[in-house]
Amino acid sequence: MNGSRRLLTVAEREEIALGVASGVSGEQIAARIGRCPSVVCREIARHGGRAGYRGHRAQDRAVTARCRPKVRRLDADERLRERVLDRMRVSWSPGQIAAELKRQAATGQAGMMPTVSHQAIYDWIYARPKGELRALAARQITLRSGRTRRRGRRLNPAQKARIVGMTSIEQRPDEVAHRRVPGHWEGDLLIGKAGRTAMGTLVERTSRFLIPVALPLGKDSGGLKDALIDAVTDLPAWLRKTLTWDCGTEMAQHAALTVATNVKVYFAHPHSPWERGTNENTNRWLREYFPKGTDIPTDPAYLWSVAREINGRPRQILDWRKPTEVFTELLTSKIAYTE
Repeated sequence: MNGSRRLLTVAEREEIALGVASGVSGEQIAARIGRCPSVVCREIARHGGRAGYRGHRAQDRAVTARCRPKVRRLDADERLRERVLDRMRVSWSPGQIAAELKRQAATGQAGMMPTVSHQAIYDWIYARPKGELRALAARQITLRSGRTRRRGRRLNPAQKARIVGMTSIEQRPDEVAHRRVPGHWEGDLLIGKAGRTAMGTLVERTSRFLIPVALPLGKDSGGLKDALIDAVTDLPAWLRKTLTWDCGTEMAQHAALTVATNVKVYFAHPHSPWERGTNENTNRWLREYFPKGTDIPTDPAYLWSVAREINGRPRQILDWRKPTEVFTELLTSKIAYTE
């Protein structure tokens, strides 16, 4: 049996059609034309199945599919392209856009559009000429990273910590790692221009819910401690168990924070952002609103308006639910249980 990858011919497709019409199995058809059974089975499935396979029609489709260059789906479908661009304008990622379209198609929602993969969206963006990219940027349509091409990431070498009385992340309870138990948080600072302004960010590991922390005193450790106390005091005790921070000296008063809130603080290894990956990703999204080199606002109402937008974005890790939905479910389910 010939297992080569040569293209099926018109004669072979007509022979497949005759075999299908006669009720012959795929293995028998493959033996007749000297092909692998998998080739024949894929050919039949690809072009209408046993109920609809026709040799000449399959040949026409195959010739069309081999034509190059192909028209990208986003170029061919204006409605689909505008839906993608509308979502990108409000900072949705290609993965979130693709998931929404797929979910709508699966549920048969009215007015649904064709699906498109996240990779196809990335490829479409990266294929734009520079002039078109500038025009899209003027309409506030860009990837959240602002990139027009892919690039790798660098890791920094480790350095010694500088905070007294630190408890390493290695001593953190095992239940934190698997994220099934709520109440464990990751935190960090978002620094403004020249280090003069800053805000704190708290992200709950189970729901990915963001709490913004206004810091009128900037990176001052005392100001951070007081602001964090205010931010978590109203949370129920079961939702404030641990906090994982980096080794920045702004957390020098971690012991006082623990005494006031009963939140145990653990420190990641120096220059190891992946140990607080949820918080790092969230801070990256915040940079869409507060780019590097700009001042960070200190108005809590404004910071919360930004946080609501981020908490309202569907996340793949949450099965495309929103952090707001998951956090609310945690609160209501626990309240119902305790009552």
